[in-house]
Amino acid sequence: MGTSTTNSKASSARRLRGFVLIGFLVIMVVSSIALFALRRIERAIAFHPERYHSTQPWTTPYNATDVWFVNSDGDRLHGWFSPTALTPAKATIIYFHGNGGNIRNVGWLGEQLNRRGFNILLFDYRGYGRSEGSLEDEQGLFADGEAAYEYLVNERHVDPQSIVLYGQSLGTAAVTNLAASRECAAIVIESGMTSASDMASIALPWLPRQLHFLGRNRFDSVHEITQVHCPVLISHGEPEDTIPTEQGRALFAAANEPKELIVVPGAGHNVVGNGGEKYFDQIARFLSEVANKPPK
Repeated sequence: MGTSTTNSKASSARRLRGFVLIGFLVIMVVSSIALFALRRIERAIAFHPERYHSTQPWTTPYNATDVWFVNSDGDRLHGWFSPTALTPAKATIIYFHGNGGNIRNVGWLGEQLNRRGFNILLFDYRGYGRSEGSLEDEQGLFADGEAAYEYLVNERHVDPQSIVLYGQSLGTAAVTNLAASRECAAIVIESGMTSASDMASIALPWLPRQLHFLGRNRFDSVHEITQVHCPVLISHGEPEDTIPTEQGRALFAAANEPKELIVVPGAGHNVVGNGGEKYFDQIARFLSEVANKPPK
């Protein structure tokens, strides 16, 4: 009788352990699938590359030449460099575009800045336009920004104190990350986000904020901008449905002096497209005032 009871208890214990193991494996599988799906959603939201197609119009901006440089992962990145006709140039601008399209969409922007006395480097991140590779996360974005900066300093021998980093939307994350660790004359943050977590609360309201750490990207610009010690120009549209104006104001509040905030009524997310000549004049005026001036 005692032996039978003991065997029964042992059998029950084995079954319980089996159920626990199965349950654990099910949880692990479901969690892995959920994490994979979340990462796919994150990447789909963050990056919308448009590769080069020979059937599309691809017009090099006035006075620009094709340039190529290599990022730390060995991908060849493509850009356009336009020297201004004015001598000396007021500064050399690296333009970091948003998460969609490629540089063929912003050639006109380069021309606007070029004729106002600035050299301009437009370039595509890996996987965009003619650039090789595939952009998977923020580390790749940051590495590509570093490569563009190194190209100007090492190959064109541009003084870091005359380099301006100008980012739009996604590009602002790369600008704040780069400016937090590298010397530059000034930065322009246009339609910038505070962090990936803040954007996830908008794009994925069903995902608890406590789980945002599962994402690969932080884009923690509101923290990194506190480490930037050059003049900062922040611009934002109002109202703004893609990245709320409040995030631009939060970046401005976190930035060190000297700084300036431009809010363009009715511009939406496309500030540079809707701001017109007046907006370009405001950017040129700010950069002309601060370029090549050593920090106090």
